[in-house]
Amino acid sequence: MSDAQPVITRPPESAPLPARDRHAWRVTWHGVRTVARLELRQRVRSTRWIWSLVAFFVVVGVVSVLTWYVADSTVGDIGPDQSYVGRSMFGFIVFFVLFLGMVVSPTLSATSINGDRAAGTLATLQVTLLSPAEIVLGKLLAAWVSSLAFLAVSVPFVVWAFSAGGTPPVGLLTTLLLLALVLAVVCAVGLGFSSLTNRTAGSAVLTYVSVAGLTVVSLIVFGLSIPLVSGTERVEVYGPDWSASSGWEEPQCTLHTEDRYVAHTERVWWLLAVNPFVVVADAMPTTAGSAMIGDPMSAIKYGVRAARLGAQEPLQECWDPSYDWDEQQRDEAQRLNALPAVWPWGLGFLLLLGAGGTALAVRRLTIPQGRLPRGQRVA
Repeated sequence: MSDAQPVITRPPESAPLPARDRHAWRVTWHGVRTVARLELRQRVRSTRWIWSLVAFFVVVGVVSVLTWYVADSTVGDIGPDQSYVGRSMFGFIVFFVLFLGMVVSPTLSATSINGDRAAGTLATLQVTLLSPAEIVLGKLLAAWVSSLAFLAVSVPFVVWAFSAGGTPPVGLLTTLLLLALVLAVVCAVGLGFSSLTNRTAGSAVLTYVSVAGLTVVSLIVFGLSIPLVSGTERVEVYGPDWSASSGWEEPQCTLHTEDRYVAHTERVWWLLAVNPFVVVADAMPTTAGSAMIGDPMSAIKYGVRAARLGAQEPLQECWDPSYDWDEQQRDEAQRLNALPAVWPWGLGFLLLLGAGGTALAVRRLTIPQGRLPRGQRVA
């Protein structure tokens, strides 16, 4: 009797993938709804959920009342046109709601996957007929609906600011839609980090760092990068020519060339386009004859578009005392409104970022996995 050894053959490189991996992206509404319903039931059972909504409502209400008082006592003194008050209220309240929403949303999704893995409940979902995509999309839908609940309790104050005047009706609809999309992106990013890290604290911190990078760090990098792409150049200037004047004689405005420091903001404007506040502000439609004063949304919108346009020659430095300031502002606003919009670029980047977080989460939940990270439990 021969001592024959069993022959072990390796599967060919073109072997079909496991069925579970092939159907990782299979999505049905029933599966997504099932996971979302489970997630929402767990949130509703907690009394902290109700108190969080109440606190959100109170904070937004207090800020809205203070905004109305400040806008009415300061911006309202600009002139009899009360649209300045309404536009100022609308801009400040919308930005405050967006800020609070981006603070709350990471807490709704950044611990969704690694928290269930630590509690041992994630494996229960993975061994069912639910696909990884259905699990991820269900958790994302639940987190997004929860964030929309916070947005819903702030809608009355946004509508109050809208009723004060100065904001077109389509502006109210586009603003609320963009707020909802930005919250969905933040939830998707948090879900991706939740699948990537083992600890809930780590995923929450990474999500907040991402939010800070989009909102604050983008502004800092934009400001620091301008000197890197700028310098002294020979430019045309239409203004008083002091070199041609003699004595105490008032110089005449002429077109001449000078060596000036030129800030080429048109080379780094895209750093501002990824900012969610810029996306919301730039998408706001403007009313006919509106000027660039008393409105934070218009200030951001025209500021970013002017940065995209860059310095224009000749530089206008000749001041005409007979020129109306409001008319000059309206002319400048119309010129900047004719430029291509910035918000589609920023919104596209944000949606790609959210899609990347979702794809990462689906990939991390796909089983079987060839290699688990150190310290991660199987079930």
